[in-house]
Amino acid sequence: MENRILIIEDDVAIAQTLKLNLECAGYAVTSFDNGLSVWNALEREHNYDLALLDMMLPGVDGFTLLPKLKEYGIPVICLTAMGDAQHEVQGLRGGAEDYISKPFDMLALLVRMEKILQRNGRLNQVYHFRDLTLDTANRKLTRNGSEIPLPPLEFDVLAVLMKNKNRTVSRDRILNEIWGQDYFGDIRTVDVRIANLRKKLELSEEIRTISKAGYRLEER
Repeated sequence: MENRILIIEDDVAIAQTLKLNLECAGYAVTSFDNGLSVWNALEREHNYDLALLDMMLPGVDGFTLLPKLKEYGIPVICLTAMGDAQHEVQGLRGGAEDYISKPFDMLALLVRMEKILQRNGRLNQVYHFRDLTLDTANRKLTRNGSEIPLPPLEFDVLAVLMKNKNRTVSRDRILNEIWGQDYFGDIRTVDVRIANLRKKLELSEEIRTISKAGYRLEER
């Protein structure tokens, strides 16, 4: 089941960018551009796994919405142009899990979202790509129900690609997600795992090399 994300953002361009990127990453997204609309809608539907909340909203501002979202047990990441320490402290004390200033990096936001979902026991750990299903909790890859055994490092590299489907992921990012920022080994180890995955899973065209950027698992 897809994680359900609530976007509360009145900037149309930012809201559309968030929605597009989150849906590409496999999330189910509901979006609002008015704080009062969200306040009223939550009375009817509040089954969300995470909210991305702009603090400067028409109707009801983000700081007023925070306790309402907390009442329904919805973890919140504040997205705001107000990057000063006073507002950050106010947001965190109001119950936000994280506070991110605009403009923000989309990949960094996705990582923070995943960590918060995981910390709250809400992270969907099953990912799909065509006829492949990757269950990260049980470390199991299947194709049309039949299990495909993979060595641990190949499984982990594939997991990063599937979690970031249709997004370019750098070699450094793959290494950091698997081994952490303290990894000092040969960066070409990623290239070797990618080559093996392309061959074993017949994904030579789907796992694309993006020049000077990294790799992308592309669903055409």
